[in-house]
Amino acid sequence: MYQFEDKVVIVTGAGTGIGAATARGFVDAGARVVFIGRRTEKLAEAAQGLDPGGVMVRPCDVSDRSAVDALGLAVAAEWGTVDVLVNNAGINTNPRAVGEVDPEDWGRTIAINLTGVYNMIRAVLPGMREQRNGVVITVSSIAGLRASKLAGAAYSASKHGAVALTHSLNEEEVENGIRACAICPGEVETPILEKRPEPVSAERRAAMLQPEELAQAALFVAALPPRACVPVLVIKPTTQIYQ
Repeated sequence: MYQFEDKVVIVTGAGTGIGAATARGFVDAGARVVFIGRRTEKLAEAAQGLDPGGVMVRPCDVSDRSAVDALGLAVAAEWGTVDVLVNNAGINTNPRAVGEVDPEDWGRTIAINLTGVYNMIRAVLPGMREQRNGVVITVSSIAGLRASKLAGAAYSASKHGAVALTHSLNEEEVENGIRACAICPGEVETPILEKRPEPVSAERRAAMLQPEELAQAALFVAALPPRACVPVLVIKPTTQIYQ
């Protein structure tokens, strides 16, 4: 018997990297999974080879609240209440310093990394409240626990906000059986590395966490019994110093 059989899971940013690995992991564990992202072709690639009965591919920009609301209604109509939401969609800016980041880039980063998390939670929360059960996992960052020059001002601020939103959800929705977790990884080998100001070597990439390891972390959190909540989970490469 599959661990997540009959469960409905939404994963944002599911076209590549952590999101793709997490979405595929939940399908392999028996869940019906909604792959959400901005690029239909990437979502289709991520879902390739999976049981079509367990996959729903839906292009959506999480910063577009109207589109997210419509998506939430469509998923509920076809599959019912969402049991697990994984907020993974995220972007970063270049340049990254407070005094250099372009205001439009700042706004877009906050809109996706933070407001997009709020939009998705808002869309699934009524159903989770009604069934008095649900898990919300948000992929934040170590930069969401301590600001990082490498990660940049907008990214660090947005990820701090995502952690705060997670704590708020746990405090406000505990009586409704809803649990939230902010997974805060260190360096992960994903396409977002291409946006870094300085190139990342193959050797450094090999030492980083891999998307599949973040997927394992998300499945672990989601599989815990209702009495167990992990508010924040820090996971880092062995070689990365964390103090």
